[in-house]
Amino acid sequence: MAFDNLGKFGVWQPYPQLTPETVRELEELGYGTVWLGSSPPADWDGYEGLLAATESLVVATSIVNVWGSAPETAAETYLRLEDKFPGRFLLGVGVGHREHTGTYAKPYDALVHYLDVLDARGVPQHGRALAALGPRVARLARDRTAGALPYLTVPEHTAELRGILGPDALLAVEHKVVLDTDPVRARAVGRERAGFYLGLSNYVNNLRRFDFDDADLQAPGSDRYVDAVVAHGDAAAIADRLAEHQRAGADHVAVQVLDDDLLATLRTLAPVLAERLK
Repeated sequence: MAFDNLGKFGVWQPYPQLTPETVRELEELGYGTVWLGSSPPADWDGYEGLLAATESLVVATSIVNVWGSAPETAAETYLRLEDKFPGRFLLGVGVGHREHTGTYAKPYDALVHYLDVLDARGVPQHGRALAALGPRVARLARDRTAGALPYLTVPEHTAELRGILGPDALLAVEHKVVLDTDPVRARAVGRERAGFYLGLSNYVNNLRRFDFDDADLQAPGSDRYVDAVVAHGDAAAIADRLAEHQRAGADHVAVQVLDDDLLATLRTLAPVLAERLK
């Protein structure tokens, strides 16, 4: 794996929610990477502040949307941050969702063009990764980037991607968590957030390949769907579920906390994750 300093587990959150003070504590807790979700712009002015507040934490985008940020801008950001914080910024890119993008045409070709421009501007293969669900983009991630960043995934999908990527490419998966031992209450929180994704065809079509059917994937989702994409219970139960991705071939698991108190949950999970995801 080219990008080998991500750590075994990290934190995925919408990018405006992660402040320098928050990421400093996350580094102290042992989280190796923060994944900036909700399509941060390539020229977001917060990257440097997060990196400057920490010593070894990796900051990664999950993902810069190719329709929203020009590849030239993404390359400029990567090169500037790499120069100042060597090896600590990973540029994750992807095509987002057809339902949210009016210009969503030939997404695979758009990814190839984006990577071509990054090549021309000097962004190395090991400094970038692709959001990948299906086999075709996974092969592109393997051949032209550090690896794949699947989202809303299950361990069976992780195993499939590892088979496509081979042993050396990065595979960093996202998984949602609710720290609550009441399954009814935990599922309600998980369904409120995870139900949204059932309106996005790329996620629905991907999950259908792993034996989820119409009853599971009709918004806001069945209990089976929620249990599959949202780990819940106590810290040990959550860690056990996340470890299934590691056994399936993931190098790194990015935890997306759905609880109201992000830091309280991450403080509770950190020592248990460190034990499970060695």
